[in-house]
Amino acid sequence: MAKQLASKVAIVTGASRGIGRAISVALAQEAATVVLAARSIRKLQETADQVTKAGGKAQIVVTELTEEESIKNLVKVTNEKFSRLDILVNNAGVTHSANLEETTTEDWERCMQVNARAPFILCREALGLLRKSQAGYIINIASVVGVKGYPLQSAYTSSKHALRGMTISLAEELRDSNIRVHLLCPGGVDTELVQKVRPDIKRDELMQPEEIAELVLYLITHKGNAVIDELHIRRATSTPWF
Repeated sequence: MAKQLASKVAIVTGASRGIGRAISVALAQEAATVVLAARSIRKLQETADQVTKAGGKAQIVVTELTEEESIKNLVKVTNEKFSRLDILVNNAGVTHSANLEETTTEDWERCMQVNARAPFILCREALGLLRKSQAGYIINIASVVGVKGYPLQSAYTSSKHALRGMTISLAEELRDSNIRVHLLCPGGVDTELVQKVRPDIKRDELMQPEEIAELVLYLITHKGNAVIDELHIRRATSTPWF
């Protein structure tokens, strides 16, 4: 059976671990070429090995998402190597846990830089390539805090609300184009980030990164006139309808 993403090229940020790694491997299982972006060359190589083993091709681009030129270089390398881009997954994120009075401006700015500013720049820079695709996809990974708030997470929550707002606006701008824009808002996933922010949640109750990756793959491979704009994904043990 032919693989659904053969010849397709994807960029995945935060690909060195967690959800980003799981998404990269899921795309590879459908024969995609995956451009892996993160800061750690060692961890990116681990992901690249898994991508290759899964049946895809990997291209590592060490990227610092707080630096605009580094983000632009990610798109530049993708264009130079493959001359196309079909899928952009803005997954990378950072968090900060403190009450507002103890949150420094630097803490706030780092969350905004990585979680909101970087996806904005990457979407802007990648649109030219995505427009050339027969069917382009932008998948932005927000969070449950993109639609609600939690104490001690003012900086993180603000950045994910900003990402959600940008995604809604961009989807409207591109509604008549060849590019579909989707937003995922997961609750607790078994990642280092969630373990840091919510150590109170039992690990065996957390969702697995592979479960989020399966949903990303569904959005990309689903054909037809029905479009899913936004997915709210919660743990089975959490309160319904967040």
